[in-house]
Amino acid sequence: MNIIKRELRAHLKSFLIWSVCIFLFIVAMVSEFSAYYNNPEMADVINMMPQEVLDAFAISSGNLTTVSGFISIAAVYFFLLVGIYGALIGSSIISKEERDKTVEFFMTLPVSREKIIFSKLVAATILCLGIDLVTIGSLYMTTLQYDKLDYFNEYMWWMGLGMFIVEMVFMTFGMLLAAVMKRYKRSGSYSISALMIMFFLSILIGFSAKLQNLKYITPFKYFEASTILNELNLDLTYVLISIGIIVVSLSITFIVYPRRDLHI
Repeated sequence: MNIIKRELRAHLKSFLIWSVCIFLFIVAMVSEFSAYYNNPEMADVINMMPQEVLDAFAISSGNLTTVSGFISIAAVYFFLLVGIYGALIGSSIISKEERDKTVEFFMTLPVSREKIIFSKLVAATILCLGIDLVTIGSLYMTTLQYDKLDYFNEYMWWMGLGMFIVEMVFMTFGMLLAAVMKRYKRSGSYSISALMIMFFLSILIGFSAKLQNLKYITPFKYFEASTILNELNLDLTYVLISIGIIVVSLSITFIVYPRRDLHI
């Protein structure tokens, strides 16, 4: 049996539902952009906001009248959505055998637990990449009618890469929780709780300069779309931190899960 194909089929329905929801969400947001496009007067909406609010949501350098500027302002919600999907798929793909009472079947297969985890990791990575592509593709499709800057494609590439890295951070964290927790059914809710704490922490950091050092513990501050728009690159420091989190989460998962007593 090809475990990767099995996992992809098992999560296909949820993937399609998420894809449709993300597409409709982007359609709704871009429809609002039509009121701002090439309308300098609407840019005053941003200028009237307190600087603390602009910093909190990383939109101080955004320009609502351009496609790239609008996306950089709305991107915080895209990062949040793909992060939630990554956390859910990571925790679910590890815990679902115990949840669905298919552990005994899996244990009869002539494969090690390590290989099972690896196959699930590959499947989860493909699903996360798919959601990332759906998000970027939806942004392309819904903004075709608008003129864009020459570096728009490069900007979308870097933002998409940033989203994928953040998604992988939360996905592997979800796998970690599902592997180490005895109450495996709660791994998903705990993953989302941790994600939301980090999201709101990223907002609080923008309100106070005293909290700037905390930006290293919340992935939502690693690749802010407005910074990517200005620099057309990802901060190498945060890329390395993200890789470190992913490696540590996977290492613990591969060590703990094979030795864990599974609920049958």
